[in-house]
Amino acid sequence: MDRIKSFTIDHDVLVPGFYISREDGNIITYDLRTRKPNAGSYMSNANMHSVEHMFATYVRNSSIGDNVIYFGPMGCQTGFYLVVKNETPQKAFEVTKDVLQKIIDHKGEVFGASAIECGHYENLDLAIVQEECKSYLEVLKNQKDMEFKYPTK
Repeated sequence: MDRIKSFTIDHDVLVPGFYISREDGNIITYDLRTRKPNAGSYMSNANMHSVEHMFATYVRNSSIGDNVIYFGPMGCQTGFYLVVKNETPQKAFEVTKDVLQKIIDHKGEVFGASAIECGHYENLDLAIVQEECKSYLEVLKNQKDMEFKYPTK
């Protein structure tokens, strides 16, 4: 059986950043890596869940919203996947930074924080999501690789 692409990435050298995980024609999967893998610092379920609600809502209402296919957390609790069609990586990167800033500046409830809208609505926390997004935005502001390639040894 063939290994999936994400299992071919050297997680020992992977650091937080914005990466192109895979390209399938006009569809690009981005790795929004918020944590160094296997380093003992993982997102909690409330953290991942809150970011998912906020980021998905803002990105689907952004200038690339019609081209967003999916946004969701990685099971390893070290980042998120953003799947977009018909957009350049540079545009997806800029929109990601803009969305993170909007989340940091957000006032009010986490989007979808009701029993009608979510299957575990009590597990959402604005302070947690804002802190996560603030940390990740700082990583992106300092990212030098604008080709968005995974690091290698």
